[in-house]
Amino acid sequence: MGFGSAMARGAVAALLCLLGLGAWARDIVVGVEAIDYSPVYGMRDDRFQGAAREILDAFAAARGHRLTFQALPVKRLYAELNRGGIDLKFPDSPDWAPALRQGDGPVFSKPIIEYIDGTIVRREALTTTPDGIHSLGTIAGFTPYAWNEWLKSGAVELKENSSFEQLLRQVQTRRIDGAYGNVAVALNAAENIAGLAGSLAFAPNLPYVADSYRLSSVKAPDVIAEFDLWLSKNPKLVAEIIARTGAEKGVR
Repeated sequence: MGFGSAMARGAVAALLCLLGLGAWARDIVVGVEAIDYSPVYGMRDDRFQGAAREILDAFAAARGHRLTFQALPVKRLYAELNRGGIDLKFPDSPDWAPALRQGDGPVFSKPIIEYIDGTIVRREALTTTPDGIHSLGTIAGFTPYAWNEWLKSGAVELKENSSFEQLLRQVQTRRIDGAYGNVAVALNAAENIAGLAGSLAFAPNLPYVADSYRLSSVKAPDVIAEFDLWLSKNPKLVAEIIARTGAEKGVR
């Protein structure tokens, strides 16, 4: 009788565990930017890829969640975040786009991937000072905050493009003086574009911003808390993904 009761209790416990799994496993829509920002993140062949995808997939697998990635233009992404059309947004930062935030704003995760947003110039122009930059290129929808002083004064003209490759080629052909964006992404792109390898470099003497990419959410702050807990327990896994993909190239 005692043995049978123990078996019954074990079966009930197993059932409760299964039911518990079903209770916290969720379908989660992650809004991402409709650009290729490899190796950090990006849409390529209609699939979200990069270090961020690997990290988010590892989190979802550990917690039993099912992720769907929805690629949107930058401004549309903020609109969907504000209205709860997506569960999570990646990437995000508390310092980004304050004019596009509504109400109390989203909840942010702990830092996930460190980055430097800086200016890429022709290698022979590495000693250029800010006063030597008159035209600056960036991906459409992005704001080069480090250059605000020069942009507001009119000393630097901002030119947008939808393609990082085109921006870098414009630097090479001197159509613009520099391209502003994620340094790891720019250097990765330059290495893989015919005729650009070795010709461009990050200019650390020009204005730049060092920060970290985070997840954000208006609709699902509990998932952010859950992700933060997973992140704190898996630093080696996250570090391995970042190192292998080169997602923090130029940061260290």
